[in-house]
Amino acid sequence: MNEALKQWTSLDQQPPISEVEALRYLNDHEVEDSELKALLYVTLAYHRIKRHPEQDSLADQFIDEARTIDKHNSIVNDLYESKQMMQAYTLLKRTPLEQWVLHETDHDSAKAKKAKAIYSDVKDLREQWDQDLAEKTIVDATSRLNLYKDVFEQLTELEEMLDEAISSIENRRIRIPVRAINERTRKLSDDRDELYKKLPSFLTDRSNQNPLESFDQMVGLHDVKAYIKRYYHFLKYQQQRKSFGFSMVDEPGLHMIITGNPGTGKTTIARLLANIYHELGILDTKEVVEVNRSHLVGSYVGQSEENTMNYVKQAIGGVLFIDEAYSLKREGQTGNDYGQAVIDTLVSAMTGKEYGGKFAVILAGYPEEMRQFLWSNPGLRSRFPEQNHIQLPDYKMDELITIAEQAAIDNDFFFTEEALTEFNSLIDRERVDDSFGNARTVKNLVMKTVFQKGAQEAQRDKHHWLDHMRIDVDDLEWDRHSDENERSPMERLDELIGLKNVKQEVRKLSSFVQAQQKRKERGYPVVPIQLHSVFSGNPGTGKTTVAEIYADVLKECGLLKRGHMVVVSRSDLVAGYVGQTAMKTKKKIREALGGVLFIDEAYSLYNGGRDDFGKEAIETIVDEMTRHNENLVVILAGYQREMEQLVESNPGLSSRFKKYFHFPDYEEKELLEMTHYQADQYGYHFNEWAESFLLEKYTDHKVRGNGRFINNLVNEAIQYQAIRVMEDEVDDMNELELVDLEKAWNAVRRES
Repeated sequence: MNEALKQWTSLDQQPPISEVEALRYLNDHEVEDSELKALLYVTLAYHRIKRHPEQDSLADQFIDEARTIDKHNSIVNDLYESKQMMQAYTLLKRTPLEQWVLHETDHDSAKAKKAKAIYSDVKDLREQWDQDLAEKTIVDATSRLNLYKDVFEQLTELEEMLDEAISSIENRRIRIPVRAINERTRKLSDDRDELYKKLPSFLTDRSNQNPLESFDQMVGLHDVKAYIKRYYHFLKYQQQRKSFGFSMVDEPGLHMIITGNPGTGKTTIARLLANIYHELGILDTKEVVEVNRSHLVGSYVGQSEENTMNYVKQAIGGVLFIDEAYSLKREGQTGNDYGQAVIDTLVSAMTGKEYGGKFAVILAGYPEEMRQFLWSNPGLRSRFPEQNHIQLPDYKMDELITIAEQAAIDNDFFFTEEALTEFNSLIDRERVDDSFGNARTVKNLVMKTVFQKGAQEAQRDKHHWLDHMRIDVDDLEWDRHSDENERSPMERLDELIGLKNVKQEVRKLSSFVQAQQKRKERGYPVVPIQLHSVFSGNPGTGKTTVAEIYADVLKECGLLKRGHMVVVSRSDLVAGYVGQTAMKTKKKIREALGGVLFIDEAYSLYNGGRDDFGKEAIETIVDEMTRHNENLVVILAGYQREMEQLVESNPGLSSRFKKYFHFPDYEEKELLEMTHYQADQYGYHFNEWAESFLLEKYTDHKVRGNGRFINNLVNEAIQYQAIRVMEDEVDDMNELELVDLEKAWNAVRRES
């Protein structure tokens, strides 16, 4: 960086480092080298002037700092002079020079009034000129500063000329050199334009930027950029052919379909196309009329047609942009939904003699929804040829990071390297499914971070301007859990009664996952992690409870972005009609993305090959597991023998479910411990005689239902105790006596 910066000698070249790189370097280093420090400050000023071309106090501050540090540096002085010249041009541009005209034929009082007005403007201009720069000795005759000095001298002479004229007016000897004053003002107007021409290109090339250059500055979209360039040159070629008198019968037209997920830039591309159409002279204006369903669809017969035509008329000469266009044709649309009327009216306007060819229509929306929408509207689809379809891809992670840095610097913030790494993780946790908002979500995360930083500023001491721009890791703490007393997933697992082998397996898996992540961070080869699992065991053995903890363990390890669990059974996945099961299953899978899909009694999906709907659900699950990879964990739960049959019935299942957790029935001592725990949850307890009774029963009888049986038993005992307490007026309302548990045992055993 040091050498690269010191080789930067001309403002016609961009600085060799970005604004963020300069900020980070100043933030991370104590810069002793005065030349390097000055160049870092002038780099910041250069980039800020490009972002804020009109006026920026921080840019002025950075230039002054650079001149103080190294006043002999050529690039520092060049930027300072350029900034002053730009300010001079801006002042002259804002001053009504064209109105500084005196007429010999005017009455003396009118000339006097006009002279005083010009004098006031000239005085203001001259006072804002940089006196030292205007009086600087210049050796180089070709220096642009000569023009700056020349304008200052003209202003000085004009001020003296007008001062003398005003003085003569006050002494009633009106002498106004009209011709000389007019010549000076014309010369100032010419010099104003010359000032602009002599400014460095980085200060003036904004106005000359064509739409393609603006598009090139967008992050990512490489294939789309290539297409837009080809499309631009095709349109240009067509315009040239038309100028020679050629015509094309099957011209593709200007109407476009733009598809993409949220935040991929559909609206931005539509505006870019409008600019291209206007620049090439195809459309009269670059205005884009942006509408959606709520603007177009009315609530009574005829209102939709009227609304649509009103917006078509607004868009004449420009572009009509309809966002989420598929919402015009809703699935199961009834006679009271007038979206189809909008479509029919739009097609008519696009093809009719009155408005056809006078405006462009751009439809935008999500890819799959737009595909179905167009296929259901053949009349509309035929107006948008295949080559006029643009599909915008989701942004890659490095592109999202670039967008985040740009969003931060646009608001005068920058990320430290450590904060940027952490912010990467925040973005990744949001990228769960197709609802991820791409650039929109990233910008929202940046602004959320800025809000957090601002909310904490009162607690911090600020000593340097960098402190007000820096985003540190601490500023990202808004995403962390505030409950310090919350137990970890492994602690919650250890508190469960029994399940020794299951606890051991979960702990082993957790350690394996963390070890593989550390190996990945250090660049070592990693073993593929198999997360999909089969939980087998009788009812009430804790499968659902452990699955919830399992999801939290995987989230804590960083393998799941949300760590939630969606519990489903056959009825949630299987429908009664052909083709409906896949849609129903995919909907549940989408809910579970970033977490765990827990399929209870999963064996019910397999019925010895005789159940086509269950088979369709299994095949859909296998396909979606492959598609979403590590973004989805599936747990199949049920009886051990039936679960083995299910997994063996489908090669896709058997290849993906390598991890088996068997949940054994609870032993009698574990059942007794669970009874104590369940009673204690409500503040109840029982003595050693009741305990002996329960232990005897648990030993002599097979308990069907395990934990569920215990829960039912305690609930029944509490109800029998309530009858006894209310009838006998017992003082201790928290003790479950032997008689309560005996009655509860008999009642629950009968039910089970």
